[in-house]
Amino acid sequence: MVLRIVFWTGIAAILLIVGARIYTGLYAKSRIVSAELTPPLRVAIVFGAGLQRDGSPSPVLRDRVETAANLYFAGKVEKLLFSGDNRFVDYNEPGAMRAFAIDLGVPEDAIVLDYAGRRTYDTCYRAKYIFNLNEAILVTQSYHLPRALFTCDGIGLKSVGVSADQRTYSKSSLLVWNVRELPASFIALWDVWISRPIPVMGAPEPIFTDNK
Repeated sequence: MVLRIVFWTGIAAILLIVGARIYTGLYAKSRIVSAELTPPLRVAIVFGAGLQRDGSPSPVLRDRVETAANLYFAGKVEKLLFSGDNRFVDYNEPGAMRAFAIDLGVPEDAIVLDYAGRRTYDTCYRAKYIFNLNEAILVTQSYHLPRALFTCDGIGLKSVGVSADQRTYSKSSLLVWNVRELPASFIALWDVWISRPIPVMGAPEPIFTDNK
């Protein structure tokens, strides 16, 4: 009897986790557009994705920053919001993103930094309630876009997504990333629909004063 309960509980948990991933994928399908066809919006949000040992952006993060920079050069956005983790003195994702973007030719006054984007939910929440955004283009890889779009939209930040897949990633990396998205997608649904946690906040820092 106990084994049967454990078995069916495990099956239910797997179905919930896989179902969450499928749901976010279907939700985001019509909201993912090419860089060329994305509607002009004032801000692109770039999600952190790790640093290398020397403090420079990881290859995945470089692809995100480069994709966002190209949106800026194409006149699709006015500002780039780089959101990442900076909990430790020697780990500064937003700063590394800014340095790389400036190297690419993005002017410094077009860059805004969010030092408390510790996870996708935090980035979306702070973009809405700290940086006073109502809409944005989300820039990240295809595996992450469904969760990012669902989360930002669920918080009240209307968004479209542009894939930052600038290269062919290894099969092992894609496997790890997509497996990780299974529980992460379930947690995203839980956060948006049920728990609504409050991330690290602070004084409002509106990117624009006209509240658009």
